[in-house]
Amino acid sequence: MNVKSAISKEIFAPHDERMLGAVQVKRRTKKKIPFLATGGQGEYLTYICLSVVCVFFTCSVTNKKPAQASITKVKQFEGSSSFVRRTQWMLEQLRQVNGIDPNRDSPEFDLLFENAFDQWVASTASEKCTFFQVLHHTCQRYLTDKKPEFINCQSKIMGGNSILHSAADSVTSAVQKASQALNERGERLGRAEEKTEELKNSAQQFAETAHKV
Repeated sequence: MNVKSAISKEIFAPHDERMLGAVQVKRRTKKKIPFLATGGQGEYLTYICLSVVCVFFTCSVTNKKPAQASITKVKQFEGSSSFVRRTQWMLEQLRQVNGIDPNRDSPEFDLLFENAFDQWVASTASEKCTFFQVLHHTCQRYLTDKKPEFINCQSKIMGGNSILHSAADSVTSAVQKASQALNERGERLGRAEEKTEELKNSAQQFAETAHKV
């Protein structure tokens, strides 16, 4: 079981939450603390996770259970195989997603919430890109208003070449190839039918000539 599957099973599944995506991060700038903390738990890994859960009441208009999405900070401390849930924000509290550089693959990004601001570096640029694509899609799906602003993001994150569009493109390409194959087969069958008709006419003409002779 990989790390993200383990986080989903340990942190979110027990609360009827479904983890949609996660990215391993570390801070770009260290937080200032007023004093040296003692008795800490040592080094740790940090993950920013996106999850969704259905609340237990129905909407009077749609008669469906509305879903609530959230962003959760999860940590795994050195020497431990378990994970710890830390800060959690509702998706509605997210105000801005800053991709830092729209012209290149970069692992850096910022998240601005109503009451918090964090500067992160993802483990890889591709992991950040995948997380951003899922985050953007989730915001469009679950937030009716007050959607967060996505700035300094590459076009593929906003839907230009997203993983969702790539899947759709693959399906379209497969359909086009199948259609082309059928067309080519139809053309070959058409040419065969024409050749058969020509041979039939030639045979008929030969038979008529032989009969006259």
